[in-house]
Amino acid sequence: MGGLAKGLSLSGFKHEKFVEFNKHACSSLRANFGDDLVFEGDIRDFDFCSLNGIDIVAGGPPCQPFSMGGKHKAYDDGRDMFPLAISAITALQPKAFIFENVKGLLRGSFSDYFDYVLLRLSFPDRIKKPNQDWQDHLSELKKSRPSGLHYDVNFKLLNAANYGVPQTRERVFIVGVRSDLNVKWRFPEETHSKQILMYEQQDGSYWKRHGVTPDTAHLTQCRREAQQEQKSLFSEPLMPWLTVRDALAHLPEPLSNHGIEDHIFKGGAKSYAGHTGSYCDLPAKTLKAGVHGVPGGENMVRYADDSIRYFTVHEAKLLQTFPADFKVIGAWGEAMRQIGNAVPVSLASIIGTQLREALEGPNKNGRYSEVLPNHRTDRAVI
Repeated sequence: MGGLAKGLSLSGFKHEKFVEFNKHACSSLRANFGDDLVFEGDIRDFDFCSLNGIDIVAGGPPCQPFSMGGKHKAYDDGRDMFPLAISAITALQPKAFIFENVKGLLRGSFSDYFDYVLLRLSFPDRIKKPNQDWQDHLSELKKSRPSGLHYDVNFKLLNAANYGVPQTRERVFIVGVRSDLNVKWRFPEETHSKQILMYEQQDGSYWKRHGVTPDTAHLTQCRREAQQEQKSLFSEPLMPWLTVRDALAHLPEPLSNHGIEDHIFKGGAKSYAGHTGSYCDLPAKTLKAGVHGVPGGENMVRYADDSIRYFTVHEAKLLQTFPADFKVIGAWGEAMRQIGNAVPVSLASIIGTQLREALEGPNKNGRYSEVLPNHRTDRAVI
């Protein structure tokens, strides 16, 4: 629905086209980015030759083939869109690309195929021969040497909470930069820490900031973890993880007369094994979309007295660091599915900003460009 897209726009990229299959997500994209930019349909039917001068290709090839909760079919799953992502790179030859996928992509059982994806992204013009299987093509690619269209590709498993997102969300990011640009890419350094949060909760500054009395059992756990990590506190200039309370404390209760269109109470929340909700004084658990609909237990808040309720759409949106005025089209379940599928906006912006600065490079004075993000004209396809 545009988490990666919104983050890239905040970091200075101008979108040229969105390619999206799901009609509800397309409605959200249109509501936030405009009708003309959205191609609603199968990416196999999109003509990449209709575009030119594209600087960035970015997206999240469907994660279900690699999801821990999915069917684990990888390359045998018809929803595997990595081949189409590679086709986009081959056709558009952008300066760089950003792809995001689930942690399950790094599972040992997928290691050969993941190696194949990375090599195909590195050498996108080394096309698989007709009737050649991907394993044989992998063997060929392993012997390849940089020539022709070539990208320097890096990947990393990132926890969004370590970058200031109030949610413990682990995802794999793959970033490639065209080798002829001679740009060295590195992932941004982490800025937030669980240990610092535990320390601030243990010394009381977190609770004082929010004007609340801590839960005794949680305070004991905080003290234990803070003591274990105390030596590192003085060498890491990091900020504390952000919690659900940090993100949502300013909001009125959903049942109050608040006038926030998408902050509507939804009843029926139940806690059961494996679905206990997100404790309000920790980052939220990963908001998920799910193969068979939204797993409600993962989209609940749990308070210190163990009471629970579903997150509203507005709250879930903020936990994914979308702007408060970002529109999510659809009823609660559909809206939560879209939000669960999204990339946290602020994390996308951090990665996008670092990539933009790398591509701009130092000017003749040895300084990086100081052009404001909203004046940039780099062109992106999502």
